Amino acid sequence: MFDGIYDVIVVGAGHAGSEAAAAAANMGCKTLLVTMSLQNIAQMSCNPAMGGIAKGQIVREIDALGGYSGIVSDKTAIQFKMLNKSKGPAMWSPRVQSDRMRFAETWRLMLEQTPNLDFYQEMVRGLLIRNHKVEGIVTSLGVEIKAKTVVLTNGTFLNGLIHIGEKQFGGGRAGESAAFGITEDLVKVGFESGRMKTGTPPRVDGRSLDYSKMHEEPGDVNPDKFSYLDITQPLKHQKLCHMTYTSNTVHDILREGFDRSPMFNGRIQSLGPRYCPSIEDKINRFADKERHQLFIEPEGWDTVEVYVNGFSTSLPEDIQYKALRSVIGFEKVKFFRPGYAIEYDYFPPTQLKHTLETKLVEGLYFAGQINGTTGYEEAASQGLMAGINAALKVKEQEPFILKRDQAYIGVLIDDLITKGTEEPYRMFTSRAEFRTLLRQDNADFRLTPFSYKIGLASEKRLKRMEYKFNESEKMVNFFKETSLSPDEANPILLANESTPMSQSDKMFKVFSRPQINLEDILKFEKVKVYIDENNLDNEIIEQAEIQVKYSGYIEKERNNANKLVRLEDVKIPENFDYHQIKSMSIEAKQKLSKIRPVTISQASRISGVSPSDISVLLIYMGR
Repeated sequence: MFDGIYDVIVVGAGHAGSEAAAAAANMGCKTLLVTMSLQNIAQMSCNPAMGGIAKGQIVREIDALGGYSGIVSDKTAIQFKMLNKSKGPAMWSPRVQSDRMRFAETWRLMLEQTPNLDFYQEMVRGLLIRNHKVEGIVTSLGVEIKAKTVVLTNGTFLNGLIHIGEKQFGGGRAGESAAFGITEDLVKVGFESGRMKTGTPPRVDGRSLDYSKMHEEPGDVNPDKFSYLDITQPLKHQKLCHMTYTSNTVHDILREGFDRSPMFNGRIQSLGPRYCPSIEDKINRFADKERHQLFIEPEGWDTVEVYVNGFSTSLPEDIQYKALRSVIGFEKVKFFRPGYAIEYDYFPPTQLKHTLETKLVEGLYFAGQINGTTGYEEAASQGLMAGINAALKVKEQEPFILKRDQAYIGVLIDDLITKGTEEPYRMFTSRAEFRTLLRQDNADFRLTPFSYKIGLASEKRLKRMEYKFNESEKMVNFFKETSLSPDEANPILLANESTPMSQSDKMFKVFSRPQINLEDILKFEKVKVYIDENNLDNEIIEQAEIQVKYSGYIEKERNNANKLVRLEDVKIPENFDYHQIKSMSIEAKQKLSKIRPVTISQASRISGVSPSDISVLLIYMGR
């Protein structure tokens, strides 16, 4: 039935599994993607959107590394927004509303066109492990499939339990069964497991809503896109989203069901995502708030199904219905399906290496919600990295590890394996100490050369990146070398309430002024001539502007990052015995012995390890 041994088997075909399978196959590995339903590959289980604060940066990084998420998002987008545009470029975050059905379809078709990739539809109930080394999987029918490496991306399916009010039933998500057996196999080998929960809002019939009572939420006037490649184009037409609010009346109705809520009556004890709370959690935690925003998001170009963003709930369906009917614009709402909460198994990610390979079982990798994260983007990035590293292991090549100053993906993975998580982990810009370096606009500069080197990014992608980099550098040098006279500059400076010039000065210095923006820069005749002569596109012009206006911040942050790199270079021996250091705190010894950091820098980020503990460690290591 299956010929020979696969290089990589990926279990689960959500966002993590799809990226893992694509990466391994594109790197030349014989890969098998196993899923319980081929119809639901890369299904958007929750909101029909990709990107957002910090998440948009991750999608750009996935694309720069040769992943598929950015391309699929562009091809199936129905609205685009660049969030935080009023702030500095380190905070700019792209986000798209997606057509849910087309998103999954496009993912499947792209995977089917990927060489070296096979598919199999069945539940995986166990792993083949011998002498702490993975050898394959076992399906529910008892079929054994051998592999050199296995990537687990099980999402919310491991012993999944769905809650709606007082009702509960097994399931990985609505309409799909849970997966059993894998957790038990891993616990037998010595893994520590836990439980987490997440939730989703009701889906409603858009024909039953009165949009005239709601606020319109249009996309950007000049929409951008995710992928750096030119195989996708920005949207020409976009769908409207809308916004409305809850009220005290809505909150009072919701409170009526609290005693029947699994979250409040104690039936659910696991923690849910702190930054995406349920509506009952919001009105309980923020009792002083008279209303909360609800974003009304269409599920696609043609469907009437609508996602009620901000109304995630596990309350009884009759309470959900009664409360939503009291929301402005929802007076005649019809449900497609109620909201629900789901509990599932996860494995604390401190049990992983930076490659996402487990410390206990060689060749076994975890990616996505199995590691305690939440969000499509966080899952997809882990899947990509797990797929890459599984392929590199098969090829007996050096692993691919991103550092904290190289990518949000590096921050995400380092946070997980160094600090662990007891609640669903979500990426934020504030988690990245070098976010000025990790902008969404320069992800290709940062990552495409790495991806090309390991055989994932194409030569075409690399050359496109190099062209953009070289042309933006040339434009910055043009600004440094070209002068402006007071007669040229002062009309624009005065119009922007900026101090006029008394003598000629270089463009770079003039454009560095905070009052001068890109629109002003493009008014100068010398700039217009340079752009026309060199046939430059907006991407290059915007990159040059950022390099000019934020050069001081970028240089300062790069210097700080270089200091960190020096600590990253100080390796800790693999079997180092921390308990032999008498002057180190007991907590530090315990944490360091459990997590087994690879470098001094990683050790310094572990909760409970103080600077004095690091100093003692450095001295003990002869540093």
